[in-house]
Amino acid sequence: MKKLLLASALTLSALSFAQVQWNNTRFGLTAGLNYSRVANAHNPSGPRFAFQGGALALIPVGKANQFFIQPEVLYYGAGETGKDKDAKGQDGYDAVYANNYLSVPLYFKGYFSEAESEFFGMIGPRFNFLVSQDVKNPPMGRPYYDPDVTDPNQPAGVNGKAKSFNWGLGLGVGYSYKRQLEVALKYDLGLSDTYPGLVKEKGGSDKKKSEQVIALTLSYIFK
Repeated sequence: MKKLLLASALTLSALSFAQVQWNNTRFGLTAGLNYSRVANAHNPSGPRFAFQGGALALIPVGKANQFFIQPEVLYYGAGETGKDKDAKGQDGYDAVYANNYLSVPLYFKGYFSEAESEFFGMIGPRFNFLVSQDVKNPPMGRPYYDPDVTDPNQPAGVNGKAKSFNWGLGLGVGYSYKRQLEVALKYDLGLSDTYPGLVKEKGGSDKKKSEQVIALTLSYIFK
């Protein structure tokens, strides 16, 4: 999967770089709400609702007003909580595992036509740099979910510390009003292990702890 993504990125770069219209780059602001989960990490496991916000650039590719490269720089809230509907009232239900990142997605963006108001799709890698990790109310039976706590009953190296860097694949669809005001629904699939220390957990899963985020965003692009 990683090799396929790398090959695709290199091919896209080779095909598009010569046609990039740097002088026509536009800039904008973007913000949105995140719904995030982490697969195979904590128990109980539930969603976290967070915020993202930052700046973007819209760089034309080719002379048609249809294809663009859209890099962004964002504050990006992710992680999860313990709010599994089947674990209400149980130890760990009120837990919060908040991961906050400086996030840099790099999308290839295509409008469905050259019309001024039009639907669009986007795809590209996302790179996340951990800014802060805040763990609250971890279950008493798993105190090591807190990155600052060790448990003598667990193997050495078991902890809930989030990885300082992770990356994934972002997909999105949206609608643009006059190429200025845009709303988008995005899905980010984490492709790296968010909590590598939990792989060694006794009785835990040795599967990758994949962070996944669904976001609804609103962007304003300056003329």
